Parts: sequence; structure tokens; C-alpha cells
Amino acid sequence: MEILRCENVKKIYGTGDNQVAALDGVNLSVEKGEFVAIMGASGSGKSTLMHIAGSVDKPSEGKVIVCGMDITTLNKKQSAIFRRRKVGLVYQFYNLIPTLDIRKNILMPLLLDKKEPDKEYFSQIIKSLGIENKLDLLPDQLSGGQQQRVAIARSLVYRPALLLADEPTGSLDRENGREVVDMLKLSSLNFGQTIIIITHDEKVALEAERIVTIEDGHIISDQKNGKGRD
Repeated sequence: MEILRCENVKKIYGTGDNQVAALDGVNLSVEKGEFVAIMGASGSGKSTLMHIAGSVDKPSEGKVIVCGMDITTLNKKQSAIFRRRKVGLVYQFYNLIPTLDIRKNILMPLLLDKKEPDKEYFSQIIKSLGIENKLDLLPDQLSGGQQQRVAIARSLVYRPALLLADEPTGSLDRENGREVVDMLKLSSLNFGQTIIIITHDEKVALEAERIVTIEDGHIISDQKNGKGRD
């Protein structure tokens, strides 16, 4: 089942002679349950593609279909609701709310919609990520690796169609970075979660089952990786 489809997606910044094409005709399809790494150097367009796929930004041209819906047609309010309910976002610097305990940080997407959590699913998430004994703490009482686990738990709590992780290991040391990638792999395996990880780190990309390489706004390679999901 196809979860994401990008059709001739372009993103142009600037006007006239100052135009820069961050994305120039990108076509991409991702199936349910895939763990995909999008790799490229700084400025290649990989983060722009993630923001467009997550309805954080809109393309200048083209379509982005998520679960059969063309998200490029959504207005600002609709996009915000779509992101909260259908897209899990994990960033390099966690984006946790410092004044809320870990439990409330994880549950925030549900709290915004005034929805009760599925207690069994919530328990499954926090146990799989090893943070079940951290729920009453504040974010600054956790290590960087633990905070990133909380961010992953928050991204999973709404059972999103798509989890997008933008350089999630970028601010972590090697050991914690490896643990976070392992957690993402487990989330894909245990919850059937579709995950796209944006990275410039080849070692991180090699943990995925499929590697898409972007250069100057174009996809130049799209390959299955036999090492993924070991």
C-alpha cells in the first residue's frame, strides 16, 4: 500500500535571476512499513523534501499525496491538523516543551485534540523505547539520547501514517545516535510504522532498508539496501 507519493515536486526560492531550485522535479513513492533513508549533502534539498512531505511547507509545483490525499491543497489550519494526526516529526533538537513532564510531552498531539490515549498502545511505546520510568521527569532531567526517545514516542502516539525524522542523530554522540536509529528500526518493525529518515551520515543511511540520494534538488539514486531491518 502506497503511503506517500511525490509527483514532479519543485520548490523554488527567490525570483528572477535570484531563483534557486531547492527541488527540481522530484518523483518518489513510499510504501506502508518501509524504512527509507534520504541522503544528501547540506543544501541538496533533502530537508526541503521532508518539510513538503510533512505539510510543513508547500511545493512551488507538483503534488504530494499522503494516504490518498493531495496535501498541497490544504490551507494553513488544515495542514496543522493533518500534521498532528497523520505525520510524526522528529527533529535534531527534540523540540520538547521544557515546562511539561515527559508524559505530557508524549501525549501532546492527543491533548491538543482532547483525545484519550490508548493506554495499552502508550505502554507499548514507552516500554519499547525504554522510557517507562521517566514519565514524571522534565526534559532537562534527561540525557540527549533519552530526550530523542521521548520525541520518537511523541511522534508515534497518534499512530501516524508517516514518521519523518530530520537528522535525528545530529546532536548526539555516536553511541546515543546508534541507539536512536535502533529505536526507529524497532518502531518500523514493531508498529508497522512507515519511516523516512533524513541524513547526511552514510552510516545512519545504511541502517535503512532503502536509500534515496538527493543532489542539487534531484534524486540521483534510489536503491534497496540489504542491510536494513537486520
